Amino acid sequence: MQTNAGESAGAAGTARPSNPSTASSANIARVLVVDDEPDLLELLELTLVRMGLDVDRALTVAAARERLALRTYALCLTDMRLPDASGMELVALISREYPATPVAVITAFGSTENAVAALKAGAFDYLSKPVALDHLRSLVHSAVRTYGKDAKDGERAKAAGGKAGATRSTSDAMLGRLLGDSSTMNEVRAMIQRVARSQAPVAITGESGSGKELAARAVHDCSGRRDGPFVAVNCGAIPEQLVEAEFFGYRKGAFTGADNDRDGFFQTAKGGTLFLDEVADLPLAMQVKLLRAIQERSVRRVGGMNEESVDVRLISATHQNLAQCVMQGRFRQDLFYRLNVIDIRIPPLRERRGDIPLLARHLLEQLAPDLTLSDAAIAKLEAYDFPGNVRELGNILERSAALAESESIDAADLNIAAVAHAPAPPARVDEMPDAREPAPVAALAPSGANAIGLVGTLGDFLDDIERELIEKALAHTRYNRTAAADLLGITFRQLRYRMQRLNIQ
Repeated sequence: MQTNAGESAGAAGTARPSNPSTASSANIARVLVVDDEPDLLELLELTLVRMGLDVDRALTVAAARERLALRTYALCLTDMRLPDASGMELVALISREYPATPVAVITAFGSTENAVAALKAGAFDYLSKPVALDHLRSLVHSAVRTYGKDAKDGERAKAAGGKAGATRSTSDAMLGRLLGDSSTMNEVRAMIQRVARSQAPVAITGESGSGKELAARAVHDCSGRRDGPFVAVNCGAIPEQLVEAEFFGYRKGAFTGADNDRDGFFQTAKGGTLFLDEVADLPLAMQVKLLRAIQERSVRRVGGMNEESVDVRLISATHQNLAQCVMQGRFRQDLFYRLNVIDIRIPPLRERRGDIPLLARHLLEQLAPDLTLSDAAIAKLEAYDFPGNVRELGNILERSAALAESESIDAADLNIAAVAHAPAPPARVDEMPDAREPAPVAALAPSGANAIGLVGTLGDFLDDIERELIEKALAHTRYNRTAAADLLGITFRQLRYRMQRLNIQ
């Protein structure tokens, strides 16, 4: 038998509207709770009522169907195990027939596989038993905020007469920055719109310069968190000894130089999105701590005693193959599955050559509005493979605009290779041209080496070899240090350290 939410709230001594029409007129958000455990149902209902929400109960999936057909809900909270069906069936139903209603699932302790499956099926978020009330409140606030913003967007569109193009939402404007009319870019934009309303972690993959951070910002700006902060972090640029303090913050006196309390990335991004760029470069020790922060949704500052709850959505990106990194032991498998709930692949520019003219003209308009591109220049750009993708396209146009002697940039002004469809960059340094066969030791010696010793010391000799390989990798990747590090089989931090030690500019 279903119990009215008002009766249980009244028994608990909580004042709330007793007349549904009164609640409706006050625009109080309504939540549907689907569970067959009386104790948990009572706890959830009481917590939600104290948050100023109206609550409807359902003990089965069938009862939930009836409720959904009669009312519009700001959130549906369902258990995974129900008497007549699985909570996954309800998730699929709501995602298909009531896409405006966020649905969150309650999973048994340790059932991370079920949580990931629910997120992939379209769930907004999940809670683990025993339910932590601070996690519940954070989830409900995020869901109601998302529902409220979507409702306001719909009201604005309705007020504009419902005409196409009469109003343009923030999400439409942000997606418009992902330029391109190709089918692959249309799929990327459609995927971003689907995943934006969820709280599921998103992993963005793509080559360097393809626009991974722009896609991450689009996910943030299309979500209910768009009014919150967007914090982008380059994981490969943080010294290993400081990475924990940068992520989680620290207390005054935690270490030498900690003169004041300081927030970390998680605290700074509270209520918004934390974007972890080049996440594959995180040290293994930090990967363990990041996994715990994701699971517990709380962090402990360096030098602190207590954990503090954090409400962030994680988006990660890398140009590396994370699955291969897991096989090589450089990335934790459990963290990989936590971050890779939803995957968005950004195609390289060579896979969408039809978008090159649009991108080139857009970038040139920003760099030099008084310049144009000739048809020959456009044709040459379309024939080029762009190992550095959109970033390289921008660099080429910036260089051409600076050196242009007329109002039109011609093919010769681009100063790029005329060979079309060049092969993809090699995966390792030993596959680079002129490096397939080991050179004789004498051939590696610097000029001026004497007839007996190649150099004055062994260290100098090894430094010369290392400098030559690094300079060759940098030249091959057009001085993209991230790509050069991957080519050399080392991390970005290791490459940066070696470049500083060897004084490579």
